[in-house]
Amino acid sequence: MLKQRVTTAAVGVPLLVLTIWFGAPWFTILIAAAALGGTYEFYRMVNFDRREPLLYLGLLWALALVLSPHYLSRSPDVLSLVITATMLISLVWLLRSPSREKAFHNWAWTIVGALYVGWMLSYWLSLRGLENSPEYGRNWVYLAMLTTFANDTGAFFIGRARGRHKLAPAISPSKTWEGAIGGLTCAILGAIVIATVLNLISLKLGSPFVFKYWQIVLLGFLVSIFAQLGDLVESLLKRNTGAKESGNLLPGHGGILDRFDSLIFVGAVAYYYVIWVVM
Repeated sequence: MLKQRVTTAAVGVPLLVLTIWFGAPWFTILIAAAALGGTYEFYRMVNFDRREPLLYLGLLWALALVLSPHYLSRSPDVLSLVITATMLISLVWLLRSPSREKAFHNWAWTIVGALYVGWMLSYWLSLRGLENSPEYGRNWVYLAMLTTFANDTGAFFIGRARGRHKLAPAISPSKTWEGAIGGLTCAILGAIVIATVLNLISLKLGSPFVFKYWQIVLLGFLVSIFAQLGDLVESLLKRNTGAKESGNLLPGHGGILDRFDSLIFVGAVAYYYVIWVVM
């Protein structure tokens, strides 16, 4: 499993780095694909039948939400229209649902899945599209994502090597306090190294990546905390639905949600951190 995990990362990380570098449409396509795949895995975990029309409505809504940063700047009212139309169509559909006992149960999961995956992942597109300069948003996406991976890697390996005290045994028995602290340490150190490297690259390109190191340390701390919270939330979802993994698309990692669970929270945190604290 470890070999598969490393192989998947060796292929996936360079692909991710390239799509972030080139931006739209490639990064948009990647995030949209992750949102669709993650939302589908979510619906499968909550036992949506593939014949359930609400599943397809939820996938379309997740796609509309994750792409919202591209049309909000031009027409802010479009998002309100998308939300209103989805609510009306889905609620009216309940009236002709053959399974009236589970009608509102399925409707609630439809809404939650699209918001949890589609809306939250849209913040990565918002972060990439920050308008100070073409490189500005790109650098913050690199910093937030690679710091998340540093956290996940540190938590995984240090937890395996040193883990003794359970972090949340009722939710995820494999997670330990030692792993959590290891992830936090790696995230902060990783953020400093990544920011320094990004600054050197930006200087070469003629557009310096301006930051203060206390901002990077604080971001590393926040990324680690919310990455681990996102991981725990997905573990709770799997425990409640009886799923061992969200899927098997990514060898060694499981499904898309298994790999993107920490990124779901981090995107929003990084975006608001940059616009409220840094800018």
